[in-house]
Parts: sequence; C-alpha cells; structure tokens
Amino acid sequence: MRAIMSDLEKNKEIVRTFVRDAFIGHDLSKLSQYMREDYIQHNPDCPPGMAGFVEFFRQIFGAVPDFKYCIKQMIAEADLVWMYSGVSGTHTSGGWLDVPPSGNRLDFDAVDMFRIQDGKIAEHWDVADTFKLFSQIGKIK
Repeated sequence: MRAIMSDLEKNKEIVRTFVRDAFIGHDLSKLSQYMREDYIQHNPDCPPGMAGFVEFFRQIFGAVPDFKYCIKQMIAEADLVWMYSGVSGTHTSGGWLDVPPSGNRLDFDAVDMFRIQDGKIAEHWDVADTFKLFSQIGKIK
C-alpha cells in the first residue's frame, strides 16, 4: 500500500527542497519552482519579492562563500512551516552590511516561518541572532 503524504508533510517538503537548493546549494535559479510570483518578504533588510530575495542572498553568498545552513528543527501547522536553523561561514568579502571583509567565522541561529499557498512559498518571516552576527563580523563591538 502506498503511503499518502499529508498536506503538512508536503508543505515541509516544499520548504526542505527550497532550503536544499537555495540556502545549502546556493542555487537561486530555481526559485520560481518554490516561490509564488507575488511572494511577500517580511524581513525589512531584504528587498521585496523574489527579485529582492535573489539580490539579498547573492550579496550574502558573495560575502560568505562558504555559507552553510543547517535545519535543526522543522514544524508545520495549517499552511505554515517553521524552521529553527544554524548558519555558519566565513566573512571573506566586503559589500555586505556595509562592512569590509573581516575574515571572521560566523555562527548564529535563525528562525524562519514560511506560509505555503498552492504548493509554493507565499510569505516569509524570520528572526535571527543579529547581535551575534553583527558582533562576529565587526559591525558592532
């Protein structure tokens, strides 16, 4: 008998595949497979829409070429998927957050929330330990 995947598991798989390609694989070319055209970004530091997401993460991947993203926990309820994740890498290039390359290791946690609509990511919210991040790259002392 073939198991049927629940809507919650489907939503988690959409996010898991998106994370694998975009955050782990640094491949931003497949976003239209995972994001709606009218995607809404609730992070005020990230420009709006899919194009803003691409711009934001190209800067991050350029400044932190060894950017690593590790899902520690994922939970789904209704049309929402939450992830608790770890981010690490080395700040080797400038132009990101108006900070020259520090050469410092980054290691901080983030929580992301995605709303899924019609099988694609429709909205995203996040909370990251920016105090730790900004301290590690030398933006704040």
